[in-house]
Amino acid sequence: MANVESELDDGLTAKGRATRARIVTAAAELMFEHGVAGTSLDDVKSVAGVSSSQLYHYFVDKWALVSAVIAFQTDAVLGGQQPHLASLDSIDALRAWRDVLIGFRRELHCRGGCPIGSLASELAETNGSARVELAAGFRRWEASIRSGLRSMKSRGDLRADANPDDLATALLATVQGGILLTQIHRQTRPMEIALDAMIDHIASFTPAGVVQARRRPARKRTSRSAR
Repeated sequence: MANVESELDDGLTAKGRATRARIVTAAAELMFEHGVAGTSLDDVKSVAGVSSSQLYHYFVDKWALVSAVIAFQTDAVLGGQQPHLASLDSIDALRAWRDVLIGFRRELHCRGGCPIGSLASELAETNGSARVELAAGFRRWEASIRSGLRSMKSRGDLRADANPDDLATALLATVQGGILLTQIHRQTRPMEIALDAMIDHIASFTPAGVVQARRRPARKRTSRSAR
């Protein structure tokens, strides 16, 4: 009978996979809070509760661990937006997704940046391999947005002159810029304004009359510093 900890496709036992996952999770949390440069392998060992031999069994050096963190954070960011991200094929769906993103920022009290955006900001000019991996993660994110917009165009919900690929790029850039502004200002209003403006722009490519029918009412301003 096969042992329940028999080697899997990645060559690790079930126990080994759990240990590796614990190391990556600890590293991701530390790097999100303190940055890559501010996180040492000793910090990771302490939080993960592993020895040096265990850590180096799974990761030859810090940069191998950073690579695993990039993959982990990319999956976490995209997974956290499901099922919305898988079906951004209407203006209503885009607005519902927008509300989810704003909700995330409110839950965090606008502290911290985008997990993969923050990694990109720190690593893009210092580690070429990391930049390539982060670019691939952003392409996955953009591809989900693009897929929904292409579906809208194929159904005739967007006019022939709409470019789903360009709109997807612009929308993802709006998300990233909006997250940064919420972090700086400690309130979600800048991101709300930016996303509403971008989604309204996409809606302007729909048949006449849809924009006004679906435009959300103006929101009252709040005096709270963080929402």
